[in-house]
Amino acid sequence: MHRLNDLAALIAQHTDSEGMVATAIPRLSLVRLSRETEPAPGVQQPSLCIIAQGTKQVLLAEEVFEYGPARHLIASADLPITGQVIEATAEKPYLSLRLDLDLTALSAMMMEVMPKAPVGQAFPPYTKSCGKALCLGRSDPQLLDAAVRLVRLLDTPEDIPFLAPLAERELLYRLMRGDQGEKLRRMLMPESRLSQVNRAIAWIRQNFDKPFSVERVAEEARMSTSSLHEHFREVTAMSPLQYQKQLRLQEARRLILSEALDAASAAHRVGYDSPSQFSREYRRLFGAPPIQDVSRLKTEPARYAPASA
Repeated sequence: MHRLNDLAALIAQHTDSEGMVATAIPRLSLVRLSRETEPAPGVQQPSLCIIAQGTKQVLLAEEVFEYGPARHLIASADLPITGQVIEATAEKPYLSLRLDLDLTALSAMMMEVMPKAPVGQAFPPYTKSCGKALCLGRSDPQLLDAAVRLVRLLDTPEDIPFLAPLAERELLYRLMRGDQGEKLRRMLMPESRLSQVNRAIAWIRQNFDKPFSVERVAEEARMSTSSLHEHFREVTAMSPLQYQKQLRLQEARRLILSEALDAASAAHRVGYDSPSQFSREYRRLFGAPPIQDVSRLKTEPARYAPASA
């Protein structure tokens, strides 16, 4: 428990405002929220999220992931999710950290850390149980110790260029040796199902505003169309077309909010031909029509915290 208390104290010390705060340590962000939030859609990038205080709920399609200080969340692909802080008060705020995963560093470490398959013997085959791109793990004392050492470097900025890479490496090592190490290894294998689906995800993210065929996505992923359908849903809990729709709607929301586009213009920009279809699907995802949704975001931004972390 004292490790969690130390981590919470460090995050509180370095977050003097509400929401997510970037830090001087590359890829490390801290989050502080003093109230429960409304469900907030967003895209979860490959990352490790550790909660020091409070509780959060993440929705991936219809699957719910709830975690607090005893657990952490790992995302191994870009996933449209809905996040909501469900336990936080001014006296005991929600405090967490997010470390965006350096997949190159993880791949190099995997070659050093993970055991090799015996000669003439393959690793166990891919299974659904290790295929999901979002999962929860136990935050054991070693992992929390490593997280504390990384965040504590914010107290001595002059040490960050030299010691942060070492502290991050220790944290990734503890992650890889933990109960989700097998998932990380499969994520990083060049021809694993997760890697193939990640290729499909990357292509859809680059082309989400254009019509596409599932056959074209399957070709990019180097999979058959039937295999793509099966494994894309196992990894992301949605079909490729549902994934595209989530990206379109979230980008439209960003355009209306940050570039002051009207709903029709934003819909056209992200690839919708029918404004009425756009309005229906927008309301279904965000809970209100575009103008009303953006108005509440501007009025009470603290109630709609970032989905990730």
